[in-house]
Amino acid sequence: MKKKVLAAMLSAAMTAALLSGCGSSAADVPAAGAAAETEESAAASGDFTGEDPQLAKDFHILSIWAEDNDNGVLITRICEDYKKINPNFTYEYELVASDDLRQKVSTLASSNDLPDMFAYESGKPIVDLIEAGRITDIGALLEEVGSADYVTPSATSLLQTLSGTDTIYDLPLGLNVEGFWYNKALFEKAGITEAPATWDEFETVLQKLKDAGIQPLACGAADKWGATRLINAYTVRSLGADAMRKAAAGEASYTEQGYVDAAAKIQEWADKGYFGEGVNTVDMGTAGSMLMTGKAAVFYNGSWFTSNLNDASANEAGEDGIGFFNVPVVDEAVSDAGAYSMNCGNILCLSSAKTDEATKWFVKYFVEHIGDVAMELQGSIKGYTYSAQPEDMSGYTQLVLDEMGKATSAFTWYESTMVSEVSDAAQQNVQTLLSGEMTPEEYMQSIQDAADMAGM
Repeated sequence: MKKKVLAAMLSAAMTAALLSGCGSSAADVPAAGAAAETEESAAASGDFTGEDPQLAKDFHILSIWAEDNDNGVLITRICEDYKKINPNFTYEYELVASDDLRQKVSTLASSNDLPDMFAYESGKPIVDLIEAGRITDIGALLEEVGSADYVTPSATSLLQTLSGTDTIYDLPLGLNVEGFWYNKALFEKAGITEAPATWDEFETVLQKLKDAGIQPLACGAADKWGATRLINAYTVRSLGADAMRKAAAGEASYTEQGYVDAAAKIQEWADKGYFGEGVNTVDMGTAGSMLMTGKAAVFYNGSWFTSNLNDASANEAGEDGIGFFNVPVVDEAVSDAGAYSMNCGNILCLSSAKTDEATKWFVKYFVEHIGDVAMELQGSIKGYTYSAQPEDMSGYTQLVLDEMGKATSAFTWYESTMVSEVSDAAQQNVQTLLSGEMTPEEYMQSIQDAADMAGM
């Protein structure tokens, strides 16, 4: 991980994100004649310092979130608010299943017909789109419209590092740490007085929970990535933060014993019943609900989960009933306790073929307001500046900021360095690993085979 990410993560994640970032209020809608005149002059000059010129735009958005769920709520709110500023702006919101997103985007990119804005995955998946010239240099766009400072330095640096570029081609939808959320009441019931710091302590905790008749872990293996995150946790803590990068670069093989051991660890947990019954039928949403309703004690997820925790109707554990601990250390000489898994969540890209002056005005509004909208509606941090102060935040939101403040280094998720063929193998086969139909050696061999076929 580049040093600039770590420095930004320590200073910016706690402080820059708290700076007043959405200070300018929406401009009043000008009269029709004035709007037409302003539109003409702004469009001609590229001047983004004045009032919105109300350019006509039919904006097509491809999303993996329903309009009433998760990031879909935020995107829809921004669009509806922007329509009040620019009545000539309309939008079409198209929903696609997350499992189908890559194929959908690939098909649209091949015909150069990507939607104006679309959800995608940060890191390796967008590199092909960058190289093909299919997506907009958002860093340059934000500089042009004068809104670059609204994306926090930590989010910018992380996105640059993931894509290996010196600018950003995607907008973040989260600045997240990942780790284990736990139900405090269930820990107390099992006689557990503190969260584990080492892997040995963690496994002792899991067995204590099982012995107390409590399901130790909720895992959303139906969505697959919830399971591969657990493999990544042990891989990184036992082999080091750069383990997955080395395998992706061919400096190590996915079939080496350390990588196999990580897959074996998760299969062992399944064999011991730590995931309960039907782990492959439980999605991430259900797994999170199991934690909050006391049906499972521990759940791996990112800090975006605070939007669920802040929902009193969903979180039966209450305002202080759920705690958090970082991925426990296997060997601190290999992986420091201050290393956290970090990401910017699923991201948004812009079609380079459809980015025009009207798009730029909308994006300007988007980045200048989404930080406050996310904090208002969900109490979540999205990688943008916002005006909320600590006293205005929920305990869960403050907990996340505290955890970010502890981070001394970062590592990424299992598939972040994988090309699509390798990522597909890792996710498609993880359910057969959990069910015991595939051995850990066979699972890792399937990943290596995909890498060999992809020429990695």
